[in-house]
Amino acid sequence: MLLGFALSAVAALAQAQGTQEITIWSCRDKDGRTHVTNLREDTSGMDCRIVQQTRVQVMPAPTNKPAAKAAPGSFPKEDSEARASARERQREILERELEQEQTQLERARRDLEEQESVRYGDERNYAKVLERLQKYKDAVELHQKNVESLRRELTNLFR
Repeated sequence: MLLGFALSAVAALAQAQGTQEITIWSCRDKDGRTHVTNLREDTSGMDCRIVQQTRVQVMPAPTNKPAAKAAPGSFPKEDSEARASARERQREILERELEQEQTQLERARRDLEEQESVRYGDERNYAKVLERLQKYKDAVELHQKNVESLRRELTNLFR
């Protein structure tokens, strides 16, 4: 961990100074503790070995940034009337979809009621009845969720 910190510190120093010879030492003091350094003066009086020696050249970042492209003058602009008519069309479409979904929901509920009232001879076990009815229940649930979603979307359209 110390070595990684030392390398990042050395890289920052190299950026500030351009081209530089970087030497990193690993040193042991009299008590046996290890120190990692890139400063020559920190190595005096310790048993040191070179861990890494590298020449680093850092180029400065370019100062001129490319200009953002401006929209051409003939680029179409949307006015408030166009926005209002687009919202009106969107509302009409959503209302039409909501009406269709409500019709399908009513049909799915009728189908479920019909199937619940019918009992076939091979369905002595109630689990078989539930298994047969599950696809009708799923259809009702799907259309209910769609109706809720469309209502929510209509509500959010004019916020």
